[in-house]
Amino acid sequence: MSTATTGIHHVTAISGDPQRNVDFYVGVLGLRLVKKTVNFDDPETYHLYYGDGAGSPGTIMTFFPWGNAPLGLQGTGQLTVTTFSVPADSLGYWTQRLIDSGIRFEKPEQRFDDTVLSFADPDGMRLEIIAASDEDREPWPSATVPAEHAVRGFHHVTLSERDPERTAKLMTEHLGFRSVIDGDGRYRFEAEDGGPGNLVDVVDGSSESRGRMGVATVHHVAFRATDDDHLQEIRSEVAGLGYNITPVLDRNYFHSIYFREPGGVLFEIATDPPGFAADEDPSELGTHLKLPPWLEKRRGQLEEVLPPLRVPTGGDV
Repeated sequence: MSTATTGIHHVTAISGDPQRNVDFYVGVLGLRLVKKTVNFDDPETYHLYYGDGAGSPGTIMTFFPWGNAPLGLQGTGQLTVTTFSVPADSLGYWTQRLIDSGIRFEKPEQRFDDTVLSFADPDGMRLEIIAASDEDREPWPSATVPAEHAVRGFHHVTLSERDPERTAKLMTEHLGFRSVIDGDGRYRFEAEDGGPGNLVDVVDGSSESRGRMGVATVHHVAFRATDDDHLQEIRSEVAGLGYNITPVLDRNYFHSIYFREPGGVLFEIATDPPGFAADEDPSELGTHLKLPPWLEKRRGQLEEVLPPLRVPTGGDV
């Protein structure tokens, strides 16, 4: 089996207040809250997953909302920008939506063949929307955003590196990415067939400060493995290079491994199955607090500690 990953699985970041996080990612961006669970290593903190209607790999943005954590510093050695994809003719809609939502954004710019709208979430984490010429994924009929303009998932992520060539070598020689285009200090790589959700940009961050983990920073990026056998193949490949790599971990909705790439960004490789319907009916994703079996005995205590969350509906925006 090939050790090539098959695109982006999810991105996990650190946020502040959980309700503010839900209000923005559901209420403004129109993503679905597909799973409300807890941080398995810190179960008195939520782990919130957003994505399309089914929680498809390549659409999943997740957060650890640590409201009392210090603000992080976005910089080199981190995933510094997460870019979402919308249809090519939807940029006008999103420009007006950000204005109506009171969100400041930068002047749209051209990047390779697409138009990019840059802004930040309420904590200050850097985001982008790309009006992608090749976006053909089906929309989720969100309650807050019309289907024809809905976010379809990730377009690409941006890694800031002091030595881009070392990261590029790992990605192309061992994780199955291909170099496709570069310009202005930005190098784009694609997995599998390319296109939105399968792209990673590496930029030269040698002039930036080193990033520091905290609120408004990305904790890790996960790439896709088709199944457990594929995950083990990738693990063997990476371990053979001398990386300090974790054992396979059970995250309930996927199995995964973690390691740091040469520039310091935490990489995860996660399986597509079993998916987010493993413990919840697809029609009810995100509506219940879901706990792994070993935490069920603490459900009463955790429900008292975790703040209630209200999920925005169309009338809230």
